[in-house]
Amino acid sequence: MSENRVLTADDEQIAAVLHALRKSAKAASRLTENYRPPMNGERYLTDKEVSQMLKVSRRTLQEYRTARTLPFIIFGGKVLYREYDLQQLLEENYRKAIR
Repeated sequence: MSENRVLTADDEQIAAVLHALRKSAKAASRLTENYRPPMNGERYLTDKEVSQMLKVSRRTLQEYRTARTLPFIIFGGKVLYREYDLQQLLEENYRKAIR
């Protein structure tokens, strides 16, 4: 009689459900770690995020700030970059390939 059967984590169906739950929990955790809510419709990025996005070192970002190449904000000792400013800078410096 399967009505009295005890289900355990070793049961194939239960194991599949537990695996899906763990996978979903990890995805939700990654999402919340990387989520930055906009402030007044603007997203602000850290130097770590910008260096990863632009594929440059954090030292290079410091050089860009010193040369005033890259707009930034210092708030509470933390350097922040407005996402819109970065997009504008990239668009302004875009060069089409010569064919």
